[in-house]
Amino acid sequence: MLPTTEDTTRIGTLSTAGIKSLLSDVAAGRVTPEEAARRLDGLGDGILGFATLDNHRDGRTGFIEVVYCAGKTPEQTAAILRHQAESHVVLLATRAEPAHAEAARRAVPDLQYHPDAKLLRRLDPLRRVEAAPIAVVSAGTSDLSVAEEAALTIETVGHTPSRHYDVGVAGLHRVAAIREELNRCGAVIVVAGMEGALPSVVAGLISRPVIAVPTSVGYGVALGGFAALLGMLAGCAPGVTVVNIDNGFGAAIAACRINTPTS
Repeated sequence: MLPTTEDTTRIGTLSTAGIKSLLSDVAAGRVTPEEAARRLDGLGDGILGFATLDNHRDGRTGFIEVVYCAGKTPEQTAAILRHQAESHVVLLATRAEPAHAEAARRAVPDLQYHPDAKLLRRLDPLRRVEAAPIAVVSAGTSDLSVAEEAALTIETVGHTPSRHYDVGVAGLHRVAAIREELNRCGAVIVVAGMEGALPSVVAGLISRPVIAVPTSVGYGVALGGFAALLGMLAGCAPGVTVVNIDNGFGAAIAACRINTPTS
């Protein structure tokens, strides 16, 4: 039997910003080095028995550890988010079913649930990146859940999403109509199922980085997204990056890293 959460928890209660504030207090003489050492002693990952939380990922990579709910019980998801909430304002969980959302919102009441995108989040109103918007382009309405996973993730990280939905290759005039808007973005995510042709078309029209997301949308021969994946990997437009099937979250994080100013 797994240990209980209460028996195994070692949670660091200081975020990266909190650690910097503590060090500033030491430098200013408001806190003694001994007291600071006491507060930092054991400040590591949160061990829950069924999960080990990476409480300092934001300091290394620029964004917190994101909870992948698929395969986790609602109770496990709720426990992880509850402990993350002790040291982080912004929270994000992907592939959350209604049962995950119900349990998590009992633990953290101000979580928002977006059922179409299967995404749970809590925003930090102060987290804003001064950069160009990131476009999220979908081929069809059937790709909307993956596109929204990307757009909501972009927004949670602190960037601005620019949504352009249902502009697939069956009506190329729709893509041409948004060309200038896409060129004003820092990166462009293109979400498509079926044969996955839209990313090549978009990349042939604009100068911005393009990240392609194959979706599992399509009739039998589409093979649950493999046809779109292979089509995107074999596309003729150079420089298109391709992520995994239905991985709107991964595309969003890649786009945010591309779009983040270096200075």
